[in-house]
Amino acid sequence: MKHFITTQEWDKEELDCLLRHASELKANPLQPLLEGKTIALLFFNPSLRTRSSFEIGAWQMGGHAVVLEPGQGTWAMAFGDGEIMDGGAEEHMSEAARVLSRYCDLIAVRAFPAFVDWSIDRQDHVIRAFAKHATVPVINMETITHPCQELAHIMGLQERFETSDLRGKKYVLTWTYHPKPLNTAVANSAAMIATKFGMDVTLLCPDERFLLDERYMSFAAENAEDSGGSFSVSHDIEASYSGADVIYAKSWGALPFFGSWEKEKPIRDANKHFIVDDAKMELTNGAVFSHCLPARRNVKATDSVMDSPNSMIIEEAENRLHIQKALMAALVGSPVTPQAK
Repeated sequence: MKHFITTQEWDKEELDCLLRHASELKANPLQPLLEGKTIALLFFNPSLRTRSSFEIGAWQMGGHAVVLEPGQGTWAMAFGDGEIMDGGAEEHMSEAARVLSRYCDLIAVRAFPAFVDWSIDRQDHVIRAFAKHATVPVINMETITHPCQELAHIMGLQERFETSDLRGKKYVLTWTYHPKPLNTAVANSAAMIATKFGMDVTLLCPDERFLLDERYMSFAAENAEDSGGSFSVSHDIEASYSGADVIYAKSWGALPFFGSWEKEKPIRDANKHFIVDDAKMELTNGAVFSHCLPARRNVKATDSVMDSPNSMIIEEAENRLHIQKALMAALVGSPVTPQAK
């Protein structure tokens, strides 16, 4: 049984298979690949694109999605091994995962970090616990990584460049200002997937305090070595943008201040100039721009960049639907889609 927790746990050939099938489903969306199947969608955090794309995707393939919001309509859950449940949680995840496995063919989980202690949050307890106790495949709908977004992003780039071979493209993953510190999930995922697909990836951020967790930095370096791409860090905006083929913008909090965000605020506020604007984009090689959404306009990127012909923000969001359909079909072992190894 294969889970989909991070793309790092899938090899490139498996991911290529998902991307090819997603393109087929984009052209012919109504396919009975989940007929008689059910998926439980557990949202511990809010969603727009993730919830709608999974629900609609299941329906388009003849399946049924059950949306659950623990603590809001379903019992609040506890997760710890040996936990004394004398607080607000009525249900332990170990029972919930096993019961849902009796009802459903797939379980998908969206659970953000608690933003208190990164040494705990980096263990990804919630989804890893579901994967441990469930007896059906578990899908990550965003925790400290966002693998479905990763594949929608790559699909969009392949469409824009009209090739599945992205090797050699100069790819800039740039930090941007946001008034609040955010999860590093999309940045972690972008670094992993861009290097896995052989691009020359630059992580652009204000200083070393904004580097990603060493786990994802190491994965990016390993992927680059395996794929023939490269991975580097820069704090030089002009040099990073110069000649770039892809600009991917995302804000994230500095891990040294994790859980004590007010200490980071003056540093974050001093770097509003990292906004993606026309002047920076003019330095590029006519680069494609994207963002995972939601994005604060004229904070992360200007209106002119967001709405330019080079922006693929809407295509990337649409591709969530198609890639997730391919993923669900693969995980239930649809005969039309090669079973993931």
